[in-house]
Amino acid sequence: QVQLVESGGGLVQAGGSLRLSCAASGRTFSSYAMGWFRQAPGKEREFVAGISWSGRSTYYADSAKGRFTISRDNAKNTVSLQMNSLKPEDTAVYHCAIDLKAYGAGSPSTTDFGSWGQGTQVTVSS
Repeated sequence: QVQLVESGGGLVQAGGSLRLSCAASGRTFSSYAMGWFRQAPGKEREFVAGISWSGRSTYYADSAKGRFTISRDNAKNTVSLQMNSLKPEDTAVYHCAIDLKAYGAGSPSTTDFGSWGQGTQVTVSS
């Protein structure tokens, strides 16, 4: 059973930056694609970014393109999300998730993400 623990959330002004991290344990991390999702109050959870097991492929929601960068460090079993130029509409609880199958690409259309972390709150003030 994999465990995912997110950190790095907080309160930031619009235009600011945050870096989220997700630490994984309990599985061979380097063999699995990872993803970041978010859920705002009253809204459904939505895909933000994904990264393949190798780190060579990345995918972003349109709302994240050009502002967010997903990366992974397989030696440290972590995946990060660098968020720049934050907007009030980015306010949400951010969760990381892991592909339920090995050697996936991390694309939201082909990846079966599961084993969600508890999330970290990101609040962007205007």
